[in-house]
Amino acid sequence: MQTHNFENLEVWKRGCRLAVDVCVASSKTREFALKDQITRSAISIPSNIAEGAERSSDADFSRFLSYSKGSCGELRTQLMIHQAVSRELATEPFAGTADMIEETREISKMLGALIGKLTQKP
Repeated sequence: MQTHNFENLEVWKRGCRLAVDVCVASSKTREFALKDQITRSAISIPSNIAEGAERSSDADFSRFLSYSKGSCGELRTQLMIHQAVSRELATEPFAGTADMIEETREISKMLGALIGKLTQKP
């Protein structure tokens, strides 16, 4: 088992930045249920990376990276729904929503590559 320091992982750093961006952007919305779900999934991305890195095996780490990747897809979906709801209600979507959606795609790719590295047979 290789020791993983999540704080040195670029994907964890980007996940944290995305979570902060989401929390700040959503702070003024009145769609409380969607806001709650969006912030939870955003925070889940780097949190699962950290939790997995602290586990005792590469298999555990890989499983938690998979959870994080799932949260990335969940967040992307919720941001897209929020954009659509905002259009229907004639309100402004979160500032930077398109950039946040693109960042979820990039983080998801990074997570997939890391999972592949951990699960490939030597």
